[in-house]
Amino acid sequence: MIDITNPDTYRDGIPHAVFQHMRDNEPVALREYEGRPYWAVTRYADLVTVTRDPKTFSSARGMTNLPDLTEEQMNARRSIIDTDAPEHVRLRKLGIPAFTGRKVRSYEETTREITHTLLSDAVAAERVDIVSAISAPLPIRVIVGILGVPEEDTDFMVQLSDELIDSSDLPDDAYGNTTPLELLPFSSPASHALFEYGAKLGGERRRDPQDDLVTTLVHTEVEGDRLSEYDYKNMFHVLVFAGNETTRTAISNGIRAFMDNPDQLELLHRQPELLDQAVEEIIRFATPVLHMRRTATCDTELAGIQIKEDDKVVIWYASANFDEREFENPLAFDITRPIKPPQVSFGAKGPHHCLGAPLARMEIRVLLEEIVKLRIRFETDGPTIRTRSNFVNGIASLPGRVFQL
Repeated sequence: MIDITNPDTYRDGIPHAVFQHMRDNEPVALREYEGRPYWAVTRYADLVTVTRDPKTFSSARGMTNLPDLTEEQMNARRSIIDTDAPEHVRLRKLGIPAFTGRKVRSYEETTREITHTLLSDAVAAERVDIVSAISAPLPIRVIVGILGVPEEDTDFMVQLSDELIDSSDLPDDAYGNTTPLELLPFSSPASHALFEYGAKLGGERRRDPQDDLVTTLVHTEVEGDRLSEYDYKNMFHVLVFAGNETTRTAISNGIRAFMDNPDQLELLHRQPELLDQAVEEIIRFATPVLHMRRTATCDTELAGIQIKEDDKVVIWYASANFDEREFENPLAFDITRPIKPPQVSFGAKGPHHCLGAPLARMEIRVLLEEIVKLRIRFETDGPTIRTRSNFVNGIASLPGRVFQL
């Protein structure tokens, strides 16, 4: 039996045949991770059921990590992702002002300037690593610019974000860290560095407000409530990671999909009115986050399977986004695919629907608009190297040719 929690299972991308077998034969399957049982939820409809029922399937109890954590670890690591109502509602209310439609539209001009420059430079170089030339710098430059991080610190933010996923080369005390690694998100000293940087920037913006996201976060007040220092630092950490890694992964996989399916890019050039559908198809096909964990708060039933209180329930976006019951010919990359049913990469419209989803969609849409405007095409120029992870569907290197027609 193939272990879907083993990072090596994803060395060539999502193991679609494995997930299809599970959907067809055992859609809610009992599996083990680190010797402890969990339920693997692989069908679209069942994932949506779990996502939209936080009272039964908690993000706070046990948190959203695959590993089982101690109470001390959970208290130290908890962010907005790992909360339930009413705390989750409170944190979303305090974070939403940074991601309103008006706010996201105000970020578009800067995003377009960054995108245009990156694509033009890639065309001039012709042979590039797509990841380092386009998909990595675009979202991190956008998010750090929005946050108010000085431009000279952008590379440092990229470095820390990368080290959250793989910190194997870092000593425990990197960046002056003295916190036991098990008490840090991703068990990485890079988390300590992000917390410290965020705290410093937040302190500066409390004293000297600017027109940026950090200022919004530290000064927003809803019904007399504000983010605590702890809440703010965790929010900053989540935004740097999620605002960078997931969009970067979507862009990398999206460009790889266009390389493998050049007819789809030609179709987009001919019919730019397909932009919105293309954005959603890229997000579905990429599925940047492979899974999330929930914990049952009571005895319940899912797809005819009895689940007991405190059972670990893991929802696999990597499977649900390719469920034949919802998507016709799901393994095909098809920018004409109807937007409904929607892809579930951002949380299936449940209470944990990604706060930054409008920003991610805007960045991908602007990238596609500039690709069309500049008449850009892509070709592979070497082997794709994937990130070794069971959580992020990442691409570490994507050699390619970038040229204009």
